[in-house]
Amino acid sequence: MPLVDWLGAWPGAVLLRDSGTAYLFVNAAHILGVGLLVGAILPLDLCLLGLFRAVPLAVIAPFLSRVAATGAGLAIVTGLWLFSVKPAEYVGNTAFLCKAALLATALANVALQHGNHRFAAAVAGGVLPPTVRLAAAASILLWLSVLVAGRWIGFV
Repeated sequence: MPLVDWLGAWPGAVLLRDSGTAYLFVNAAHILGVGLLVGAILPLDLCLLGLFRAVPLAVIAPFLSRVAATGAGLAIVTGLWLFSVKPAEYVGNTAFLCKAALLATALANVALQHGNHRFAAAVAGGVLPPTVRLAAAASILLWLSVLVAGRWIGFV
């Protein structure tokens, strides 16, 4: 696996393997990214499910979406960096593979939701159609599953 070998030899991977301090900071940044992502996605999805009706979606959705996107970007970059420390081990880890599949599915759900004209209409103050609610429920389930699968990696 030339790509796996290359990732393991990448200077960023070597830095993390050789420096507990560097690993600590990258890992902390990963946790921060996950916290921002999940901390923004859950309230947004709950609003899309019809909870917290007093909170105007038109006001809160753009902000929460930007926070979630920032968290996702940070979590993905740092997650890939952490992956590079032991790529061969992670490629053979069932929990990692589950997390990767769940993450891809969750990101596809985000793309479908944000590309849906009904989502834009709901955020603008329109009716919350069943498709938007279903995607929000799926989002909650998917992101929480990604979180659990990420924790599972260390136990497999």
